[in-house]
Amino acid sequence: MEVGLRLRALAHSRAAFAGFSAAAHGSLAVAVASSGNGAAAGPVGSGVEVARAKRMLHVVLVSPLIPGNTGSIARTCAASAVGLHLVGPLGFHVDDTKLKRAGLDYWPYVVVKIHDSWDEFRDYFMKQDGQKRLLAFTKRGTHIHSDFSYKPGDWLVFGSETKGLPESALKDCSGEALGGGTIRIPMVETYVRCLNLSVSVGVALYEAARQLNYEQLQYQPDLPEEAQGLFPAEDIYG
Repeated sequence: MEVGLRLRALAHSRAAFAGFSAAAHGSLAVAVASSGNGAAAGPVGSGVEVARAKRMLHVVLVSPLIPGNTGSIARTCAASAVGLHLVGPLGFHVDDTKLKRAGLDYWPYVVVKIHDSWDEFRDYFMKQDGQKRLLAFTKRGTHIHSDFSYKPGDWLVFGSETKGLPESALKDCSGEALGGGTIRIPMVETYVRCLNLSVSVGVALYEAARQLNYEQLQYQPDLPEEAQGLFPAEDIYG
């Protein structure tokens, strides 16, 4: 049944990327809901799908503004078998061309869920089973990313390109109930305001994955052979 859902999702993937307003519903597929103004208004995939994927790590983007960054991050999450969560309000339409282009044909491999607000995401996070903690990545972080000890069940939280993380998110990530601390990536601060968001996610995510011996890669989608032809064997944009 699950394989059938995956195949159906993959079969619709090209049509989804042509319009991206209606993607297939199924395991490890992207399904988009939008409000009248084009902002994301519903889950991309269900909580069941996210849980089924057995993700050891998750990336959470809070109010991302630049579609190209989010698309690139989705590609990184696909490559590292990591779940992706987008917390609104978003600064772009979910059918943005730049978002699709940056993610290429990797969207069906990414478990994505959109949450309308931080409060909604917080409620969702609290309902998840197993050990888990929120880790905030911010210039004001108290731990250097490479010195911090990561664990399975960590959710790496990043803010918008211009404003960073809201106080409510920082508070939750710092509190004992949900959080594991605040983390920073060292950089020259005299003339560089911040790292690019997609770069920051890549640096942080792969350090966490390295410490966990890349164990999350064993949970990559196990797609049947027939499905492989739906995606290019060679990435001409690489």
